[in-house]
Order: sequence, then structure tokens, then C-alpha cells
Amino acid sequence: MTQSSTTSQAAGTGDLSRGITGRGFWSSRLAFIMAATGSAVGLGNVWKFPYITGENGGGAFVLVYLLCIAVLGLPILMAEVLIGRRGGHSPVNSVRLLASQSGLSGRWAWMAGMGVLAAFLILSFYSVIGGWAVSYVGTSLSGQFTGQDAEQIGALFSGLLADPGKLLLWHSVFMGMTMLVVARGVRGGIERAVTILMPTLFVLLFIMVGYAITTGHFGEAVAFLFWPDFSKLTTEGMMMALGHAFFTLTLSQCVMVAYGSHLRKDVSIASTAVTVSVLDTVVALLAGLAIFPIVFSNGLEPGAGPGLIFQTLPLAFGQMPFGNLLATLFFVLLVFGALTSAISLLEPVVEWLEEKKGMNRFGSTLIAGGCCWLLGVGTVLSFNEWSGFTPLDMFATFEGKTLFDLLDYLTSNIMLPLGGLLVAVFVGWRMSRKALEEELSLRGPWFGLWYGVLRYITPVAVITVFIYNLL
Repeated sequence: MTQSSTTSQAAGTGDLSRGITGRGFWSSRLAFIMAATGSAVGLGNVWKFPYITGENGGGAFVLVYLLCIAVLGLPILMAEVLIGRRGGHSPVNSVRLLASQSGLSGRWAWMAGMGVLAAFLILSFYSVIGGWAVSYVGTSLSGQFTGQDAEQIGALFSGLLADPGKLLLWHSVFMGMTMLVVARGVRGGIERAVTILMPTLFVLLFIMVGYAITTGHFGEAVAFLFWPDFSKLTTEGMMMALGHAFFTLTLSQCVMVAYGSHLRKDVSIASTAVTVSVLDTVVALLAGLAIFPIVFSNGLEPGAGPGLIFQTLPLAFGQMPFGNLLATLFFVLLVFGALTSAISLLEPVVEWLEEKKGMNRFGSTLIAGGCCWLLGVGTVLSFNEWSGFTPLDMFATFEGKTLFDLLDYLTSNIMLPLGGLLVAVFVGWRMSRKALEEELSLRGPWFGLWYGVLRYITPVAVITVFIYNLL
């Protein structure tokens, strides 16, 4: 398989139709599904989904979230894979080519450029949080959770955040693992890694769920997750479900465009996208079924917020039989999920450098990963030495926000919804219907359903999220 871009010269001369057939492909449909699911499955599923579900009352939030995956996430996921496969280049050049074929301005490439930038910015702080998970694997192995009370467990986490040296070390380790995989290319690195990591992740999840069944509170967790109580669901919770559906599928970050550019023409985009969406949702629900029985059996609060994984669960692990083993398995699971997503976030940036600068795979990975790591140092310091540095206090919306908070807000609340809206407009309104039918191979009511949702419903939903996040 070609590891370096064979299209860099074509991109440099403006002839974007050259070199497309020289790109390497996934070895099979299953390999693409594993990679795309690995991209979608990450900290958002195992860390964020359980705590935001807990904060928003459980079942009603889950129901809205599932509807949002179907109405918002799936149509845009299909659109992004379509752009990648039909364009056959890096995300920026794929959009530029398709815009040219449709008689549109080359400025549409800025849409993909924003997505690549979003992936870069997200990875810079995502790596720091992934480093927390790596650190906690060692903490659980050493038995430091055993017999600790809530104050002591909290002190462990606070101590980690307060130590810039430790955070920098684990951030470096996590980013190094990510770069090592991406540098080996699509088939030799990414595909090989995800075909090992994803099955292992599912095995670890099922082990955790198996233990959860024995706690005596599994039924309570099932009721909490799947029995909707709409009195507990607020407008803010509905917007959060909408936004999380967007975030968890790694949309508007050019990940699926980059992965789609390596997808063979004989693979159905529609069925593959549905499979990825279902698997991503299954992982989130399994994580909830693994976590909430442990929370309930220990009399803990399901709405504990972001500290649910790094403070509340370690407290429970420290009080239960085989707690060290279960804690270790859980944080290995968290590392695996984070790593598969981090790999996908680095790939669009690497592909852009390969085509734009004509660099080889190793060099582009080294530069992209190194710059991400350097920006991530700012996030590391945001939790300690720079915790009082809030540069945009003059604006009410950004008052009290550290560098980490600003990066998170910019990407999650502005860049991702805006990118999703532009994808929906570009594919749904600007590309020819004939081209879409050819690429999707959908006929009759199925194509009409997807096309109608992408053109009318998805943009309204994305605009709603976008405006709400800015208020």
C-alpha cells in the first residue's frame, strides 16, 4: 500500500484529478468499519456520555440522543464519507475537486480547512486527557485506590492536575503512541492498530458489564438508562444530546472525509455508515451499563459530572473485591478508546501536509504530531501554572475561561456545528443529485429520505445547536 501521498504533485499543479487511483485502500469493508468506529468510539463514549446522561436524568436524555444520532449524525456521516471517496484526496483537496466539478468556487475548500484545523486543536487537548487515562492505568495497578475515601481519591486526581511535570509526561506518552501508529500509514499503521484495539475494547466492555450484572443493581441501571422520565429533561439537556451526537461521531473534523478517501467504490457508504453509527451507540450504552450499576451499588451520585470516571469510580473500585483488577481493565479500556480517536484526529492533518507540502508520511506525522504536542503544553499548564490566565475576560461569554476552556469552546460550540452546517449545504444543496445517487448507490425512497433529511432537517438542527451554544 502507498504510505506517502501520491497526489502531492498533482495538488501542487492544480490538477486534482491525477493520482486518485494511486491512493491506498482499506483492505476490506470491515477494516474501514473498525477504523471509523474506532474514530467515533473514544473518551466521548466512555467518559463523557455516562456523566452527561447522569446529569440529565437518564432515559429521556438517552432517547433524545438516539434520535439525534439518526437525524443529525448519520446523514452528515454519510455526506462526509461521500466527499472523501468521490474526491479521493486529502479533505481539503477533495472538497476543492468536487467544488470544481460542480462549477463552484474553490473557496469551499475552506470548509475542509476548518475541519482539519478543528481536528488539530481538539487533538492538542484530547491528548492531555488521554494522558490522564494512561496515568490511571499505573495508579490502579499499584493499588492506590484500595481503601481510600472520597477525599483521598479526590486528592489523587487533584495532585495529578496540579503537577505539570506528570501531566506533560503522560501527554507526551499518549501523543507518542498516536504518532507511532499514524506514521506507519493507513493499512500498515491505522488499520492494523484498530483491528487489534477495537475487538479488545469490546471484550473489556463486556467483562465490565458482566461484573456490573453481579452487583445487584443492574436492573436499576437499565431502568435509569432506558426508562424515560421527561420531567428530568431540560432544554439545555436536549441541546447537549444534540451536540454530543455530533461530537461522538467525530463529524466536522474531516476524519470521515480522510478515511472515506481510502474506501473502495464497491463498498456501500449507506450500510457502512449505519453500522458505524450503531456500533458507536452500542459502546456508549454498554459503558453506561458497566458504570451505573457500580455507581448505584456504592450509593454514589450518577450526576457527578466530569469527575465520574476519575474520582467517583475509583472510589467504588477501591471498596470492591478485585477492585484493582477491575480498575485496571477499565482504564485500559479508556486508553484504547481514546487512542483510536486520537489516531483519526491526526490523520487529516498528516494527509494535508503530505499533499500540500509534498512530505512523506513520517515527516508529516512528526511535524503534525509535534505541533499538536506543543499546543497541548498550553492545556497542561491551564490546570496548574496558568490556571489564572484567562485572556478573554473582557468578553462575558469567555469570562474565567482558561486556554483549555477556550479551545474546547471554540471547537465544540463553534467550529464543529458550523462545519456540519457547511457539509450539509455543500452536499445537500450544491453538489448534483446525480453525483450523489452514483456515489451512494441508493434508489427510490431510501435516497429521498436521506436527501430530504440532509437538505432540510439536519441544517435546522445544526443551526439550533449553533445559536444555542452562542447564547
